[in-house]
Amino acid sequence: MSKVIITTGVTGQDGSLMAEYLLKNTDFKIYGGVRRLSVSNYDNIDHIRDKRFELINIDLSDSHSIEQAILKYKPDYFINFGAQSFVGSSWDFPKQTFEVNATAVLDILEGIRTHQPNCRFYNAGSSEEFGDVITTPQNEKHPLRPRSPYGASKASARHLVKVYRESYGLYAVQGWLFNHEGPKRGYEFVTRKITAGIAKIKKAMESNSEIAPLEVGNMDAERDWSDAEDFIHGVWLMLNQEEPKEYVLSSGEVNTVRDFIKTCFKCAEINISFSGEGVDEKIFDEKGNLLLKINPKYYRLAEVNLLKGNPYRAIHELGWRPNSSFKDLVEKMYKNDYNLLK
Repeated sequence: MSKVIITTGVTGQDGSLMAEYLLKNTDFKIYGGVRRLSVSNYDNIDHIRDKRFELINIDLSDSHSIEQAILKYKPDYFINFGAQSFVGSSWDFPKQTFEVNATAVLDILEGIRTHQPNCRFYNAGSSEEFGDVITTPQNEKHPLRPRSPYGASKASARHLVKVYRESYGLYAVQGWLFNHEGPKRGYEFVTRKITAGIAKIKKAMESNSEIAPLEVGNMDAERDWSDAEDFIHGVWLMLNQEEPKEYVLSSGEVNTVRDFIKTCFKCAEINISFSGEGVDEKIFDEKGNLLLKINPKYYRLAEVNLLKGNPYRAIHELGWRPNSSFKDLVEKMYKNDYNLLK
């Protein structure tokens, strides 16, 4: 009989990419866990819904819902990409962030331990767990020093995964996924906000329409960005080792938010100039039109200034490596957003 996989968060970037990957590379039956909404949003998965990919209701804030799904479908794998994944919102909704990102992981682990102990479990971890970093680049041994409720919730989930792995012998892992982006990323994330915003600016220029300046926060923040598609294969490799072991997935390269913006304007073939410093920094085009300005409301309450991963262990032990460059990623996202405006 075909094996069974439950994967949550399938309407988001990572979950939908994982569903695509599993349909292409396995013959397993895939159940995509979604929370019931009055108005459904299945844009990321409409193109892959078939007999092997079925949507089921799982509410990560409801332990009964999680337990019933494990009882009914008896998964061989449970991949949890469901989360409150926007760092900025975690200060506004700290309790919800912990319930979805940590308490739900406890409920999943309990369901697996009680009803399906041979099920292999993957929980999405984050570089935000490292937070106020001590050494750069960060590897699997770097201490957890989160600087946001989001980072703290992911660090808490990591400890729960470790406790259940060591206490009950479960195959349970939580990889550290550094910043990973793509055309399916939500518009509230700064990378998608930039590519979508610059695509609108380009369209406005082409039609001689009024330009709406892009507003961003800290342009000096440095991140290790990769293409989300590259990470999905790494997650699957983590799930299929002889023994459970956790890895950092990253590019090992770092760029600032400013670098992301400059690269995207270059992809759009828009020549720019900078003016001012700090909150007064602005970007103009050759005609003097304002294209971008700083809005302090987008600053985090406690900023993580630098995150740079060391993927050495994943490369040498898993045989994994990223395929796309930083420029490739930015160009891919910009072209997608530009084409969406046609």
